[in-house]
Amino acid sequence: MSNLKLGVEVVSAHDLVPKDGQGSANPFVELHFDGQKFRTTVKEKDLNPVWNESFYFNISNPNHLSNLTLDAYIYHQNKTTNPKACLGKVRLTGTSFVPYSDAVVLHYPLEKRAILSRVKGELGLKVFVTDDPSIKSSNPLPAMESTLHTDSRSTEPQAPSRLPFSVRNIFSNDKRHTFQHLPNPNVSQQHQHSAPPATQPTMNYAVQEMRSEPQAPRIMNTFPGLSSQPTDYALKETSPFLGGGRIVGGRVIRGDRPASTYDLVEQMGYLFIRVVKARDLPSMDVTGSLDPFVEIKAGNYKAKTKYFEKKQNPEWNEVFAFARDRLPSSVLEVAVKDKDTLMDDFVGRVRFDLNEVPTRVPPDSPLAPEWYRLEDKKGEKKKGELMLAVWYGTQADEAFPDAWHSDAITPTDSSSNVSTHIRSKVYHSPRLWYVRVSVIEAQDLVVSEKNQFPDAYVKAQIGNQILKTKSTQSRTMNPVWNEDLMFVAAEPFEDPLILSVEDRVGSNKDETIGKVVIPLNTVEKRADDRPIRSRWCNIEKSMSAAMDEDQKKKHKFASRLHVCVCLDGGYHVLDESTHYSSDLRPTAKQLWKPSIGVLELGILNANGLHPMKTREGKGTSDTYCVAKYGHKWVRTRTIIGSLSPRYNEQYTWEVFDTATVLTVGVFDSCHVGSNGHKDVKIGKVRIRISTLETGRVYTHTYPLLVLHPSGVKKMGELHLAIRFSSTSFTHMMFLYSRPLLPKMHYVRPLSVMQQDMLRHQAVNIVAARLSRSEPPLKKEVVEYMSDVDSHLWSMRRSKANFFRLMTVFSGLIAVGKWFGEVCKWRNPITTVLVHVLFTMLVFFPEMILPTVFLYMFLIGLWNYRIRPRYPPHMNTRISYAEAVHPDELDEEFDTFPTTRSPDIVRMRYDRLRSVAGKIQTVVGDVATQGERFQALLSWRDPRATTIFLLFCLLVAIVLYVTPFQVFALLAGFYVMRHPRIRHKTPSAPINFFRRLPSRTDSML
Repeated sequence: MSNLKLGVEVVSAHDLVPKDGQGSANPFVELHFDGQKFRTTVKEKDLNPVWNESFYFNISNPNHLSNLTLDAYIYHQNKTTNPKACLGKVRLTGTSFVPYSDAVVLHYPLEKRAILSRVKGELGLKVFVTDDPSIKSSNPLPAMESTLHTDSRSTEPQAPSRLPFSVRNIFSNDKRHTFQHLPNPNVSQQHQHSAPPATQPTMNYAVQEMRSEPQAPRIMNTFPGLSSQPTDYALKETSPFLGGGRIVGGRVIRGDRPASTYDLVEQMGYLFIRVVKARDLPSMDVTGSLDPFVEIKAGNYKAKTKYFEKKQNPEWNEVFAFARDRLPSSVLEVAVKDKDTLMDDFVGRVRFDLNEVPTRVPPDSPLAPEWYRLEDKKGEKKKGELMLAVWYGTQADEAFPDAWHSDAITPTDSSSNVSTHIRSKVYHSPRLWYVRVSVIEAQDLVVSEKNQFPDAYVKAQIGNQILKTKSTQSRTMNPVWNEDLMFVAAEPFEDPLILSVEDRVGSNKDETIGKVVIPLNTVEKRADDRPIRSRWCNIEKSMSAAMDEDQKKKHKFASRLHVCVCLDGGYHVLDESTHYSSDLRPTAKQLWKPSIGVLELGILNANGLHPMKTREGKGTSDTYCVAKYGHKWVRTRTIIGSLSPRYNEQYTWEVFDTATVLTVGVFDSCHVGSNGHKDVKIGKVRIRISTLETGRVYTHTYPLLVLHPSGVKKMGELHLAIRFSSTSFTHMMFLYSRPLLPKMHYVRPLSVMQQDMLRHQAVNIVAARLSRSEPPLKKEVVEYMSDVDSHLWSMRRSKANFFRLMTVFSGLIAVGKWFGEVCKWRNPITTVLVHVLFTMLVFFPEMILPTVFLYMFLIGLWNYRIRPRYPPHMNTRISYAEAVHPDELDEEFDTFPTTRSPDIVRMRYDRLRSVAGKIQTVVGDVATQGERFQALLSWRDPRATTIFLLFCLLVAIVLYVTPFQVFALLAGFYVMRHPRIRHKTPSAPINFFRRLPSRTDSML
């Protein structure tokens, strides 16, 4: 039986609703979880009760924990009649349960139990999971109504033990590893390195069967009108035959063969060879030693295992996969050899007829390996045996991710050093926290010059992040700062917080007064805006003394630093561009909401790739794909020497918000046949989840467009299959009314400069962590996928954003031009109809808003016919990448700081001054118009103000005696008067306004 328990600490409640008729209440809390019920004691006459009672629930099935809910009800006990009145409730889903080390006290606002209930106040709870066997579960409640007067038994709070790996898997999102290849939930996981399968909710994919002939690829322009781009850069719809059937128009036509678990990729056949171990191998050297390894030959392909030194009973446990359609031979040879300096010695071999190899189809259990006697080259049995398993399978096989693939190695060699860098893997970015350091004050500072007051400031450092407070100008040994510094830190916390008090003794000279070291794993975490207790820290002279805990206790009198440090878990740490965010959840898992669906991605193939390197006199590429969504990164295997690689790998992600973006990039690996040290970007694709229809399969080829210093280039096409399936339609629609970011971003917002600085630091941390994986995701890959340089200045982007703004206002400009033609009577019939409509709206003003909204409703229905049916893609016309000047591109690709010659920098600076001068003129004109409005009543021009005041008095009298409808009607007719009664010069109001003064004459 599992020892896993859910711990709930009921702390307190605040500002409850009075229920006893005397302005008070007798509250108690009732907890419901997994069929178990517990109750706290009753606090009489208290609207702000404090319990501090702990309860522990048994978890019957840990695999279903994310589907369970914890309900906490606050009741009022009526002593006279014994019924209980509900004061509010709190409901927490299983996805918000965290281990004890991550648990903090959260105050949840009370919700209504019924629609007409009156509820207010908060309930403070600390919810966590533990498997400490010393903790016993609380006694469950008997019948609910019969125990109102009995106090429930609660255990004392205690710190549960550290959770083992198997327990932490439930909360650490490792279950999303099982989404790598859409495993069948019924398959029993046999591989010792695979994670336990996560129970997936039942989903309705809304797939309709239909019969239709295969369709040719259709070119789709996702930006019609002025934003159209060349046909070669457009999206193309395809109708491939995938594991679930042929895709036609987003629907699946079932084929004759059964549907596969890989229903978004093409089924690919592989020959799998698992080399387990050998025994009783003969000695080959004079010394009687043996350095064995296994060599596998299938046609022109050769693969090798690692070798062991002086070992006659080696264990390899390695898997090889050879593409079935590329096997030219019908014989498989597995040979054991002895590693030698000049030439490897032959030990023995096992041969297989590929026509007799069995086929394994999941969810069948893995094929059991067998012992095979080794043969010499003449076919005679020799000493020694080799344990093997050989079978045919597809990419749905559990051995596929860890296998060495024939399409990911050269036909004649398979170096183990290269193969470790070209396998498909799933990565999880580290959990990021904002570290808030409030530097308050210091006491009794000791400086080198005893007769001089320090010009002190505090320098804070975490890893490579360094921030400084302002220096104090006060003449005192107790300086006060009261400044907040924000950092980014990743779990597990490796670098401590180092606070250094510095004294500015000269213009470029600072002296260190002392240091304070605070390990981040000792810092308190919070998920809301509650106050954190500050601390006084002794300032030590050296770094070693600052890190020595015993040294800190010895000093009774020392300089001290007053700080308040906390880990803010209520924020979402931005580690990518805000426009392309793939995750919006806060750091604290207690605040996570249930997922609203599942995103499935099938990376099929790439076509027409540009050669990125030369091998044997021919251009080629060694490409792999990287997909990022949320905390999960995936990397396909690297296909060696192919300009049309076939990946056919499928991955899934949980979706928590539709306002997020999936990013897929293609890169050329530098680990195979390249002298470079960086992987080269080929292109990327962004897909916004909110643009996908639920249950539809999108199969398109996306052009890989990359901006080079010479202009935009198409590097090839990437073929993807995408499906978004919703598990909760109601929850998904409700999200559209919720804030985009967590609550803390609005309670204590960060400045724009802080966000940019913290985002840059977060990307560096994620890149450093992922580059330490095996195989690594290199820094240039992470930065390209995260758009780390999107905030840098670019003349091209500035023009593109200006034209985007003009496109937004193009509708208003078009309406203005149309109204100008109406006023000029270009079409008398239209003008008369506008006069009639205007008259109706003046005399029936209550019809204005209904008319506007009905008009928008009809426009929406009309546009439904031409609605975009395909996800948008990068557009060269919108990006202003076609007509950009080469020098502007060279400026965009320049490093920061610049490396160009002084003449080029001077020319670009002059160009930037010219552009800024035009912007300055426009801003000045806008300010001038605003100052003229202010001058109407400021008496800056006494004659103009007098005229305006008399006009206002006259208008007030006229409007008082004249119905407003008449005045509005006359004003409208005057504006739309016939050109024959118009003057060619500007009207009197315009002339009067232009004569008003502004403050331009006061500027230097």
